[in-house]
Amino acid sequence: MSDAITGLAAALAGGQARIVDLTHTLDADFPVIVLPPEFGQCARFRMEEVSAYDHRGPAWKWHNLSLNEHTGTHFDAPIHWISGKDVPAGAVDEIPVEAFVGPVVVLDCSDGAASDDDFELTPDIITAWEDQHGKIPSGVWVLMRSDWSRRRGTDYLNMREDGPHSPGPTPAAISLLLERGIRGFGTETVGTDAGQGMHYEPPYPAHYLLHGAGKYGLQCLCNLDQLPPTGAMLIAPPLKIKGGTGSPLRVLALIPGDIE
Repeated sequence: MSDAITGLAAALAGGQARIVDLTHTLDADFPVIVLPPEFGQCARFRMEEVSAYDHRGPAWKWHNLSLNEHTGTHFDAPIHWISGKDVPAGAVDEIPVEAFVGPVVVLDCSDGAASDDDFELTPDIITAWEDQHGKIPSGVWVLMRSDWSRRRGTDYLNMREDGPHSPGPTPAAISLLLERGIRGFGTETVGTDAGQGMHYEPPYPAHYLLHGAGKYGLQCLCNLDQLPPTGAMLIAPPLKIKGGTGSPLRVLALIPGDIE
């Protein structure tokens, strides 16, 4: 075993590093994105009991599952969006596994999102973060902390007559992050875009620009308040679905053990 792997194992065992779960529990009540009625809809999670140590299977318990690729805490592959449909290795089963483990930058937008449901992540916020922590390096996951994951039920989607209202990035913010060479972008909301992201140019800029550039998305994250601005490592492998556009997954972060 290499010194690096041995050191990581020792740090985890000794408490110098710890694991934070960034994943919501997946059940039938977890909200999913709602599209205009003329479009197809994302299916909620369903779990059907097959047997439970009974006449249907005396020594085992198991379930059949039914869900959309983009239900719950989930991963977006490039082919999820029209701009990424021709990106090489754009499906979840084709993405190199090295892409699923990488460093994390957290942009704390929680104060703004607390006072404005439509709070925007802008280039000014990104450059202000860089003035304090240094330029965002290439190859990182950038996560937008909004504390939106603390909401429940109808408050999570926050639907109004004109559609959902939730925080997200502007097109210019995503363009700046792509200039930095990020690996992907993640949020605590039901999508990587703002709830009113259809009004930007291009519409839904996080999806359109990220996936067109061959980058990845994570959404419905939680516990981002437990991560430092820099220094964490993200582990986010989706299910290996042939031709998959995305996948529910268990997102974990490794952080220094002395961070509370």
